[in-house]
Amino acid sequence: MTRHILTPLLAVALAVQAGVAGATTANELLAGYSRQAGSAATAERGRAFFNTTHGREWSCATCHGATPTGGGKHASTGKPIGALAPAANAERFTDPAKVEKWFRRNCNDVLGRECAPGEKADVLAWLMSLKP
Repeated sequence: MTRHILTPLLAVALAVQAGVAGATTANELLAGYSRQAGSAATAERGRAFFNTTHGREWSCATCHGATPTGGGKHASTGKPIGALAPAANAERFTDPAKVEKWFRRNCNDVLGRECAPGEKADVLAWLMSLKP
């Protein structure tokens, strides 16, 4: 019985990831997340999302800073975090597997769940709008 439930869930998960799997640039990731969300991303929504707590202790800005063009520091471990904005860190948002891994971890810390594609798109749109 478990197999009958997991197979459709796996198919849905793979279909969702297909929109970003081949992406190699922030623009391609943004387009994939926007397609998955069924709407265009909004940088202002992304800024608000990034800087707001969502019923939990942390916001994205807790570790990355309110304007993540400089380095940050993990709130509990103190580990340094490189600049998140692509204009300040050319390596950001170039590896879809890494992007999904960190969205999954960080969204769980901030929201207690995975981020929806529209939330990812909005945050990425805002991050892409920042200048170093």
